[in-house]
Amino acid sequence: MHSLPTLIVVTGPTGSGKTALSIELAERLGCDIISADSRQLFRDIPIGTAAPTADELARVRHHFIAMLGLDEYYSAARYEEDVMALLPTLFARDGCAVMCGGSMMYVDAVCRGIDQLPTISPQVRADILALYEREGLEGLRATLRNLDPDYLATADLSNHRRLIHAIEISIEAGQPYSTLRVGAVKERPFRIVKMMIDYPWEELFNRINRRVDAMLAAGMLDEARRVYPLRHLNSLNTVGYKELFAYFDGTMDYATAVARIAKNTRVYAKKQLTWLRRDTDLHRLDPSRTLLPQALQLL
Repeated sequence: MHSLPTLIVVTGPTGSGKTALSIELAERLGCDIISADSRQLFRDIPIGTAAPTADELARVRHHFIAMLGLDEYYSAARYEEDVMALLPTLFARDGCAVMCGGSMMYVDAVCRGIDQLPTISPQVRADILALYEREGLEGLRATLRNLDPDYLATADLSNHRRLIHAIEISIEAGQPYSTLRVGAVKERPFRIVKMMIDYPWEELFNRINRRVDAMLAAGMLDEARRVYPLRHLNSLNTVGYKELFAYFDGTMDYATAVARIAKNTRVYAKKQLTWLRRDTDLHRLDPSRTLLPQALQLL
């Protein structure tokens, strides 16, 4: 290992085998795992979020798994703050830690730093959510046109979460969101080694389809039914639950819902891969060869 403490980041698209490799690495190195998955933070939805199983959690100590109620708010900025507060303890004990996850904003928050943005008050959050429910995407776009036309000009106009976030920040800060997005990379007092398992798209496509089938066989339908009364919460506005909620509502039959889960998961994986293509520091592991030796060689 390097003389500096080392954060080993295992990232990549959904379904690529991040959890298994991270556990192997952490066991070999004798260190903890920090989850970088924005949905695994929440309790009560382990199947649909592909959270580590009880056996996997018993093998290696994990952090940031099932720590929040479904109605609690969390953000990439808070994640950066919490992880940076935890890392010195882990480094002092083990000299390294493994970060595992595909929530790219969370990974970047720790590896690169995130712009300092105001905390959103519950009232502002409720007001903007009500605006979206009342006026839809067009209402969000019209509001941003007044608050931050520069951000609107470059935004994904169909991504309501990003539009809502920009409006919330603009209102809370009292200035356009775009003026707060500095994007400067923060210097970290530790070494970062980032890697992903680089499956060909067709093989990843098949892995995703198999994982959806495995989740349903493991009881995801019952899990979704248990949280269905809370379907309005942001924590459940995610692939898997949205489609099953539509099935429960009677707006989609079961076969269509399952097919849509697989399709939307593949779409999400493509977005993750697009993000990762910009990362020149990322090491790509060949899944046709044994992964652990490849990962260890990078350290």
